[in-house]
Amino acid sequence: MLGNQDVHKSQLSLAVKFWGVRGSIPIPGAATSAYGGNTVCVEVLADQQRFIFDGGTGLRALGETLCQIPGPVEGHLFFTHTQWDRIQGVPFFWPAFEPGNQFHIYGGTATNGASIKQCLSTQMLQPGFSVPLQTMQASLAFHNILPGDTIRLGDVTIEPIGLSGGRNALGYCLRHGNKSVVYATDTNHEQMNENLLFLAHQADLLIYDGTYVDMCHQITSQSSTPPWQTAIELAQAAQVKQLVLVHYGPRQTDETLDALADKLQKIAPTVSLVREGMVIELP
Repeated sequence: MLGNQDVHKSQLSLAVKFWGVRGSIPIPGAATSAYGGNTVCVEVLADQQRFIFDGGTGLRALGETLCQIPGPVEGHLFFTHTQWDRIQGVPFFWPAFEPGNQFHIYGGTATNGASIKQCLSTQMLQPGFSVPLQTMQASLAFHNILPGDTIRLGDVTIEPIGLSGGRNALGYCLRHGNKSVVYATDTNHEQMNENLLFLAHQADLLIYDGTYVDMCHQITSQSSTPPWQTAIELAQAAQVKQLVLVHYGPRQTDETLDALADKLQKIAPTVSLVREGMVIELP
């Protein structure tokens, strides 16, 4: 683990950086400064290829860093679903406004039947936003994907999986050489997902939605089983090498998350809570 180092200067074969770790809305401030207040955005570098999972407000900070890289920038953006916390950063992703850059954008069909392009376009229409998506001058290629697809990009393979029927949310498994990273948020906490169990088998890193236990969970879930418990059980059953939890609720302050981290250390010492800016290396 590299801590808060610059992933873009790393020569590792596989590096994961967390640019946003929150759910629902960004919550900057003194009470959340340690873990971070941006909504979910995770970057994976596999040698020279860049993969971005979800475009929450953390995407804006990632974009500022990419703007400092000389020459054209290319990347692949994979969206789990298109609720606000996953797309809030897209209108402020400055590399997408720069001609010469190229981004491939992947997502499933929303619950209303809209494609990923339609969803991202809608949020930038008047009166909700000042400029339309068509203002972006980078080359944008949109790809509609389904659970069970296999997406091959050079020596990297991406496999999407269905996670939540209510939101049509997707999870992803990225494979590069003999390493694999599984990104699974907005999961069903009441029961273990058998397809996810199969996909995460012996994964080097499982990034799981295991901490969203505030008011939203209490309202929408009838289960007394905390999400992190399901995460640990799944990781153990799938023989995952490293489990990290992400997607913190708006009411989960640094103090709350520190208490949860201490509790988890006693139950499963290999499980950790990620912080904004953290980098995990899989050399």
